[in-house]
Formats: sequence, C-alpha cells, structure tokens
Amino acid sequence: MILFLLDKLFHIDRLSIIMMALVVFIGICVGSFAYRYLKGDTQYRQFFVRLAVLIGSVMIMVSADHLLLLLIAWCLSNALLVRLMIYKTSWKAAKAAGLLATKNFVWGAICVASAFVLFYTATGETSIQALIQQPVLSSTTLLALGLLLIGAMTQSAIWPFHRWLLSSLNSPTPVSAIMHAGLINGGGFLLARFAPLYLQSPSLLNVVVVIGFCTALLGTLWKLIQPDVKRMLACSTMGQMGFMFVQCGLGLFPAAVAHLVWHGMFKAYLFLSSGSAAKEKRVDQGYPPSPVAFICALLCGLTGSFSFAVSSGKAWMAGDTTLVLIVVALLTASQFALPMLQSKPLRSLPLALIGTGLFGVVYGGSVQLITWFMAPMALMQPQPLNGFHLAGILALTLAWLSRLFLRTPEKAASSPDWMLKGYVTALNASQPHPDTITTHRNQYQYQ
Repeated sequence: MILFLLDKLFHIDRLSIIMMALVVFIGICVGSFAYRYLKGDTQYRQFFVRLAVLIGSVMIMVSADHLLLLLIAWCLSNALLVRLMIYKTSWKAAKAAGLLATKNFVWGAICVASAFVLFYTATGETSIQALIQQPVLSSTTLLALGLLLIGAMTQSAIWPFHRWLLSSLNSPTPVSAIMHAGLINGGGFLLARFAPLYLQSPSLLNVVVVIGFCTALLGTLWKLIQPDVKRMLACSTMGQMGFMFVQCGLGLFPAAVAHLVWHGMFKAYLFLSSGSAAKEKRVDQGYPPSPVAFICALLCGLTGSFSFAVSSGKAWMAGDTTLVLIVVALLTASQFALPMLQSKPLRSLPLALIGTGLFGVVYGGSVQLITWFMAPMALMQPQPLNGFHLAGILALTLAWLSRLFLRTPEKAASSPDWMLKGYVTALNASQPHPDTITTHRNQYQYQ
C-alpha cells in the first residue's frame, strides 16, 4: 500500500535528480557556514531545524508527481523561507521584508493553484507525467500555462515581481545564500517540469523570451549602480533568473537547467564570502577601452564562442535559437578578455585567447553534460529564429557597447542630462521597499 502511494505521488526522473543534488549540496554548504556564523545566536537550533525542513520540502517539491503534493510543497517551502527571512521578529525592517515576500508568494501560489485546477478540468489528470504527455493543447490548458508562468515569475523575482527580492537584504547571510542559490530557482524548475507543454506553444515561448530579456537587462543594469555588495548580488540574481527564462523561451530547457545549477552554486559562494568583499583587490579596467584592445577582445570573444559551440555540440552559425546562446558566449568572452588586454593588448592577446578558449570549453562542456544527462526527456528543442530573438540579441549587444563606451564616471558632471536622469531613474527603481530599510542604527533590533 505504501509503495503504491509513493508510486502515485512521486516520480524520480533526471530533472528531479539534478535538482535534488543541487539542493542537498547547497544545503550542506549553507549549514556548514551557519554552524560557525550563527554560533551563540538565541535561535541557533531553530535555524537548523527550519533549514532541514525547508530542504525536505524542496526535495518533495522537485520529485512530486501529484499536482496537489507539488502545490503543498511549493507553499510550505515559501512559508519556511519567509520565516527564515524574518528570523528576528522584533526587527521591523526584517518583518516588513517578510510581509512583502509573503504577499508576492501568495499571489504566486494562487496562480499556480488556479493553473492546476484548470489542468485537472481540461484533462482529468492529477499526475504531472500524464499531464505533460497531452498531445494537443486546449484553450483551457493554454490559460493554465499562462497562470503557471506568472507563478514561476513571482518565485524567481522576474520583473515586475522583483521587489521582494531586492527588499530581502535584512536576512542573515546563510538565509540569503539559500534564497538566492536555491528557492529562487523554483520558477525555472516549474517551467522545466512542464516544458513539454510549453514547447507546443511557440507564442507562449515568445512571451517567456521577452519577459526574460527585459529582466536580464534590468537586473544587469541595476547591478552596476548599486552602492553595496548585497544589493549588487540581489540585482545580479534578478538578471541571471531573467537569462534563465530566456533559455526556457528559446526551447533550450537543459541549458536553462545547467544555468540555474551553476548560478546556484556560484551565488551561494558569493553570498557566503560577501563579508570579505571589502578586502578584495579590484582591477580598474578603464573606460572606454582603446580601439586595439576592443578589437583584440572581439577576437577573443569569437574564440570563446567557437569553443563554446564545439564543446556544447552546437553549430557556431546556428540558424535557430541556439544563435542567442552563441552571441551571449561571444559577449561574455569578450568582456572576460578586456581586463587582460588593458595595458598591452597585442602582447597579452595570446594569453587572452587561451583563457577565453578555455572559458568557452568549460561553459559549453557543462551545458553539454546536462543536455546529455537529460537527453531522454527530449527538452532540448531549439525554435526557429524570429524578430523577438533578433531584438533580444541587438538589445544585449547595444547594452554591452553602451557599458563600455558611455561609462565615463570621471566626467559625470559633464554627462548629458538624459544620461544623468536615466541613472537616477534606474537607481530609484532598483531600491528596496522603504519599510525594509533600516535608516538608523537604533532601529536595528537583533535580540
């Protein structure tokens, strides 16, 4: 009887294996850090109990095959996250941040629950595996997928549901790490779990692409103008989640899963090491780069994108949405090479070429590894290129060029009015909710 219930309620496939491995790894890292970080705290034991229950609820969520079980685990995970965010209820700013996150998650849960009701109404199925094998999408199912997308957006802080993430900076560092490296990925998991249905609707995939590009560009822009480390990391997470949504919208779901895995591990490291950020030695790259350095960087970008294409098993001059990933690899590799080419571009070019080539191999190899592991699920289905994809490529390229050639901080006073107004507008838009900001140390109550 128990085995029968387990078989009906759970389904362990390659996606759930990847997600469970990621959750356990990040949980161990965060727990190990918190063991020392929270030593002597009055809620020391309660933190580890809540963390263990949170990890367990996420494990249930990613392996659930019953719609109701997935919904319950989804809500429980978010409730536990909010409790960890507040941590000390006497701190008004932390309590306000938790309340803001709760409102966001409630709206998301309502959308997900409504989607599940519509799924059941249209198909009569409660099994997710049976549901995603439906051969034809009805209008009811399409509406359900739209609601599911909104639920995923609220979870992953996709614009315009990003305010709760930017306002969550009062959380203790271990909580921030588990939030940004774990729970924030729930939206990507939800899209990947129902990917076979989304792949049947190119129009809905285009919506995901547009939303993802907007979030990626906004998050990256806001990251560059933040005054402190945790706000910068929060905006960075927003941008990365946007790019992960872009990959889902391109029909490249295994690439999106690979992205959320590596982002999760790297972001956990960044948060857990954020206390030492003030001691880091940073290189002043200098803007704008010289023409020689820029041309050399583009050569390195071409090398990095080519090695990425080869190692990931993709065509370099792809005629489908894979081209977006190739262009992103080109821009990223070019930016990666610029600091190495700053002083003596021609002399540093061979080393930069080797570095960007290895960068492309590692990134492409990781994508290929996840793609190979998830191959039986048949979720890697590049879509035909259209105007939305080309507009996204153009926007990314122009944003990168603007960052290189329009960023002149030493001459800020002489910058055009539109640039100064744009800067102030972006800075204001990226601020947390006023109630979640501790404006004076007397308001910091952490008993």
